[in-house]
Amino acid sequence: MKIVAAALLINEGKILIAQRKSSDKLAGKWEFPGGKQEPGESLVECLKREINEEFGIDVKVGEFFDQNTYHYESGSIELHAYWCTWTSGEMIPVDHDDVRWVSIDEMSNYDFAPADVPFVNKLRQTRNRDKLTHSFKLA
Repeated sequence: MKIVAAALLINEGKILIAQRKSSDKLAGKWEFPGGKQEPGESLVECLKREINEEFGIDVKVGEFFDQNTYHYESGSIELHAYWCTWTSGEMIPVDHDDVRWVSIDEMSNYDFAPADVPFVNKLRQTRNRDKLTHSFKLA
C-alpha cells in the first residue's frame, strides 16, 4: 500500500486544488496536491518536498485533517491530509494541467479523484470552515 500526503493549502480563505495531467491514469480529475511518502520520510517532510517539487513553493504543515484508504485497480493508497500555509516562493505548477483556488462551496463544481472525495465531503461540514480564516498549530 502506498502512503500519500495531501495538502489543504489555504490562501485568503480558499483552498488549492490541482487537476491531474492528461497523461495520468486519473486524467482530468481534481485533487488536493501532494504525493507519495519515501522511505525514512515523515508525512510532514513528504508534504513539504512534494509541494516544493510540484509548485516551487515552501509550505508550513499544520494540523492533521483526516485520513482515508482507497482501493484503485492499480493498488491501494492510504491518504493523509494536513492543513498547510504557503510561506515562500513563486507558484509555478509543473505536475498538473490546471490549478485553482476555490472556496469550500465551489468544490462541488469539480470532479475530484475518488480518494479525495471523503475530504471534500468533510470540508463541507460547517465545523471545518473556521480553519480557512483562523490560524492553526503548526507541526
